[in-house]
Amino acid sequence: MNIVFHGKNAQTFFSDFAPLLEGDHAIKLLPDALESAEDISCYTSADIVVGVKYDSSLPALTKTKLFHVPGAGYDGLDFSLLPNTTIVCNCFGHEQAIIEYVMSALLLRHVPITDADERLRKGDWKYWAGGASGLRTELSSESIGIIGYGHIGKELANRAHAFGMDVSIANRSRVEASSHIKQSYALDDLSSMLKDVDIVVNTLPLSENTEGFIGQKEFKDMKKSAVFVNVGRGRVVDEKALFDALNESRIASAIIDTWYVYPAESDSNPLPASLPFHELDNVIMTPHMSGWTHGTVKRRQLTMARNINKLAKGEGDLVNIVST
Repeated sequence: MNIVFHGKNAQTFFSDFAPLLEGDHAIKLLPDALESAEDISCYTSADIVVGVKYDSSLPALTKTKLFHVPGAGYDGLDFSLLPNTTIVCNCFGHEQAIIEYVMSALLLRHVPITDADERLRKGDWKYWAGGASGLRTELSSESIGIIGYGHIGKELANRAHAFGMDVSIANRSRVEASSHIKQSYALDDLSSMLKDVDIVVNTLPLSENTEGFIGQKEFKDMKKSAVFVNVGRGRVVDEKALFDALNESRIASAIIDTWYVYPAESDSNPLPASLPFHELDNVIMTPHMSGWTHGTVKRRQLTMARNINKLAKGEGDLVNIVST
């Protein structure tokens, strides 16, 4: 089969991918901008496309059997333009990395390792056990509310419980309370959870139903001492509502990894929002990095290779099908 890896994002998964495939396939890496006749022909004749974007700006795909997104989010695809016979799959495998990111960011609020190191190098023993000045808080003293109970939400609930936190879940479908989930809420009763937890973590993907889902009312419902973490999609959270809540100290702080503005050909290093989050001192900003590890790439490569191998052999049990 003809396999195309399209764009800069897909390029990360291109290296060392061929040895994972069974049989002989033609594999080509194409740039984001398809300008040459050769690149356009290669793209349009592909049996399989690996990429994160498909819209009217790209040449029409007419014979593609499988469009494989090398990540979880597929909001960059216009499904109405794909042939009816094209299967669309996505990948996960980022849960481990994202959970480590979230727990690290939360733990650093209670365990000031960097500050302790800097102080001790100057002979400052502020955090010495036995001294009242160095007493610190514990993550286990806080409760966490997780919005969404998919791949990320489930793993985060497990790890937060392991750290001794009270865990609550808000999800579209019902989640039964268990040994590691104290309370479960429906998404339309999100307000009840927000009023009850110390830390709120959004893990929802972006869709027509979730865009702007967390807005002014939701931030008003949170405790004034609340910490908000976004490792879902940026636009699930209303940008102005989030900025105002932080700027006006209606919540205590935020840890934001997913944003509203991303690098593009016209600007490769933009600020990540139209509002000046970078001027706020109660937000930690990271560049959509929480799930981006060597382990994530390898796990996603294995998922894509498995699906391609199954398709090549005429077997139909592909994983992570999001549309057909």
